[in-house]
Amino acid sequence: MPTPIELRSDTFTKPTAAMLEAMRAAEVGDDVFGEDPTVNALEQKAASMFGKEAGLFCPSGTMTNQIAIRMHTQPQDEVICDRLAHVYNYEGGGIAYNSFCSVRLLEGHLGRLSAEMIESNINPDDVHFPRTRLVCLENTVNKGGGSIYDSAEVAKIHQLCREKGLKLHLDGARLFNALVVTGVRPEDHGRWYDSISICLSKGLGCPVGSLLLGSADDIKRARKIRKVLGGGMRQAGFLAAAGIYALDHHIHRLKEDHYRASVLAGAMGTVNGVTKVLPCLTNIVIAEFENAQLQQDFIRHLASEGIRIAAFGPKAIRMVTHLDVDDHQTNLVLEALNQYSN
Repeated sequence: MPTPIELRSDTFTKPTAAMLEAMRAAEVGDDVFGEDPTVNALEQKAASMFGKEAGLFCPSGTMTNQIAIRMHTQPQDEVICDRLAHVYNYEGGGIAYNSFCSVRLLEGHLGRLSAEMIESNINPDDVHFPRTRLVCLENTVNKGGGSIYDSAEVAKIHQLCREKGLKLHLDGARLFNALVVTGVRPEDHGRWYDSISICLSKGLGCPVGSLLLGSADDIKRARKIRKVLGGGMRQAGFLAAAGIYALDHHIHRLKEDHYRASVLAGAMGTVNGVTKVLPCLTNIVIAEFENAQLQQDFIRHLASEGIRIAAFGPKAIRMVTHLDVDDHQTNLVLEALNQYSN
């Protein structure tokens, strides 16, 4: 039976042969003791890329985001984010459970906030209201179809946060996808944020892992929070070696994923029953159908052709391209779309 074409997420990537060799050859120690040289090298490498003092290697992006929120807030504080934000929708209620904070949800454009929106939602210094403390942005925005923040807008949000005494965290699970489109250098992007989470196990193709980047003092506190969350790992250098390899070899090639996604997005616009396709700038394709029945019919049709995609809400579907989806597989998907519509 042919290998299924996996488009549900870029988290399904498998390590390449060269990445596996780098993992096999890794020098390791005990990271909880701070003695795994490969983990230390990965943390410093990523921090330096973004102009930060330190980094922390964690099992997942959910953990790095939740550590950052806990690190920047106190109980009864409030976090501002878009209603589509991953930190709110897909992290198990962690803001409330881990940090005892309330959330101010804003209605941005494809998941992106503006400085004006944020400013008008900062609470006054009043005993009746939680203290507005943290702004969380996401770049690219998963539920926004891989939408990208404009650098000028991020700079304005950064300035607002400084003026108002707020912390600014970036959920950069797919940040490198944004950077290869905008051409902004990581070190220039990094200066806008107090902390940044980057994921290694999505488009970069690692089997496990995310990094939290920030100041030395913040990462020292983050390490303590990671410990209480059970995120301390031992000989994690085998996984960190994959991260080093990915940062060295898998960033530039993200453009290939973006091109294939744009081709699929264009084809989805001609599929029977599709009413809307979100703009596709990176590696995520989101299309909405007239109703749930058509959505499910379409998912079943592709499954019968060995193509796996994800339902994304009551009427939408999501496809995500990645390094395990090549031109041949993309063409097979296009053929399946054409069959469905004819």
